[in-house]
Amino acid sequence: MLARLQKITTLGLLTLALLWALLAWRAGHVAWALGGALLIVFGYVAVLAVEFLLLRLAHGGDQSSRATAGQLLRAWWGEVRAAPLVFCWRQPFRSQRWADRLPADAEGGRGVLLVHGFVCNRGLWNGWLAGLHARNVPCLAVNLEPVFGSIDQYIDIIDAAVGRLQSATGLAPLIVAHSMGGLAVRRWWADGGNEMRVHRLITIATPHHGTWLARFALTENGRQMRQESPWLAALAAREPAQRSARVTCYYGHCDNIVFPPSTAVLAGADNRHLPGVAHVQMASRPEPWQAMLAQLS
Repeated sequence: MLARLQKITTLGLLTLALLWALLAWRAGHVAWALGGALLIVFGYVAVLAVEFLLLRLAHGGDQSSRATAGQLLRAWWGEVRAAPLVFCWRQPFRSQRWADRLPADAEGGRGVLLVHGFVCNRGLWNGWLAGLHARNVPCLAVNLEPVFGSIDQYIDIIDAAVGRLQSATGLAPLIVAHSMGGLAVRRWWADGGNEMRVHRLITIATPHHGTWLARFALTENGRQMRQESPWLAALAAREPAQRSARVTCYYGHCDNIVFPPSTAVLAGADNRHLPGVAHVQMASRPEPWQAMLAQLS
């Protein structure tokens, strides 16, 4: 479903930009033709700039380090390049480029489950899937749907994926999750009987304690990610105290979606800071990839 929506959005914006440019050009307004088309295609750049301004303002007394202006500017530029690659290409048009890999000889090899975040699909992980395929690692990447439903609705999807990996390998999988995907995994993991079904969880830019930006959310899963939301409190109450020792959390002070930065860490977890890296960009950083390979070895 999400791939279809993002195809429509991407092609629709390009068509709108082209029509505007043609109509304005024919009317003799060359500057309007060029300016309007650029605004339609690159308007997201301004939206990202507003997000970075908000994260700067919302840092407040957060215990994490404050990003410098230079770090924020570099992170903004990195996100400007990363966002269209993910949302306008990989997810709408290439989400099935890499199939799940459960080879006949997977027995005894640790598998990897990849779980995306809000308004994403398995296409987010194309780079990871290519690398896992090249290394002959059993791997699955899920699509969390309904896209705008409750995070609780993703439990069965994750449970089925973990079951498939366990059946193929005989081992509990390593799970890597980006953004909201980390909360979806924690919610599934909190159910009885799942304690030994996870080797380790690596979260990347996950709003473990919600995010300031979610106060503007209109969707159910977005509201669940508000800071101090009843849903987050109920999730924390379901988890054993020692659970976080099996979690590695990657977070950053330039995350334009999950902020303040300390909302993306867990007490007792292996919390690792990625300075100067934005939200979507974090999923393609080498540090989480290397941490996953270290766990597999």
